Amino acid sequence: MENKNKIISAASGAMGYIFNPSAEDKVLILTDTHSSTVAEAFQKASVKYGCTVDIYTIENDERPLREIPTELERMLPGKSIVLNIIKAYPDEIPFRIKWCFKLEEKKLLRTGHMPGINEEMMMTSVNVNFGKMKETADSIINALRDVSKIHITTERGTNLWLGVAGRVFASDVGVKPGKMCNIPCGEVYCAPIETEADGVVVFDASIGDIGLLKKPLKVFLKEGRVIKFDSDNNELVNKISELTDIDDDARVIGELGIGVNPGARITGNMLEDEKALGTAHIAFGNNEDFPGGGKNRSKIHRDYLMYTPSIEAQYADGSKRLLMEAGQILKS
Repeated sequence: MENKNKIISAASGAMGYIFNPSAEDKVLILTDTHSSTVAEAFQKASVKYGCTVDIYTIENDERPLREIPTELERMLPGKSIVLNIIKAYPDEIPFRIKWCFKLEEKKLLRTGHMPGINEEMMMTSVNVNFGKMKETADSIINALRDVSKIHITTERGTNLWLGVAGRVFASDVGVKPGKMCNIPCGEVYCAPIETEADGVVVFDASIGDIGLLKKPLKVFLKEGRVIKFDSDNNELVNKISELTDIDDDARVIGELGIGVNPGARITGNMLEDEKALGTAHIAFGNNEDFPGGGKNRSKIHRDYLMYTPSIEAQYADGSKRLLMEAGQILKS
């Protein structure tokens, strides 16, 4: 009972800060049998704020979903908040992308996206001081104004240049009408220029749909595209090569993200991993819904996480600034 109350309290705090709900809001919760405890917590939190709540539960024999269920789509009109609280099936990534695009068509809708959320996350990375986390995110975004290039290095051998001129950096701590954020939240992110990623990046933490890494994975990039995977783990190379052969743009840079959540742990679940303070991640694949206009239309979006990066910004006037050193965010 104590844990259940903590989960409800965390859901209430997240709802309050991220969505600022009122009795005018109508909430739709998409969930399944695996995520019922978390869904119930967000239902109770929504009711606490006076919202009305409808729930659509995906049945086990429907998994993995390929298309948006007709009844789910019928429940969408009139809703102002949608919460996706579901188990993360790798084969459902195309469905989740379709559903997210459908939600973003509704210009007044606010969405909380939680594929893979669990009770432990609710008590750690969701049970945080959102105000302080937002301050950290905003300080990084302010430091990245007028940035043209990002240089990322790590002790394991990462040496990667990303072009970001004209691209928008944003945070997911809070959500505006027509937008969505992950819960747990806690990252600063952007869509780098799709043809301007060059060098090598060594991922040593985790990969989406793969989990924790036993051996690091080296990814070589040229002009925004993966040209080679390399690792002492041949099985990993074969698996990740297979997963990125889904379409041509699955090997193209899609995202740079910087974690700012002090409560997030690295457990192999990317929903939480990518938010961990002191980490950065690169995604390959779809970024069409990113602020500032990503152009990658792949059917997938997969994140790759690294520990303790150093990140240097190069600005339009030629000046440089070290923003993160070995995982530590540097204050101006």
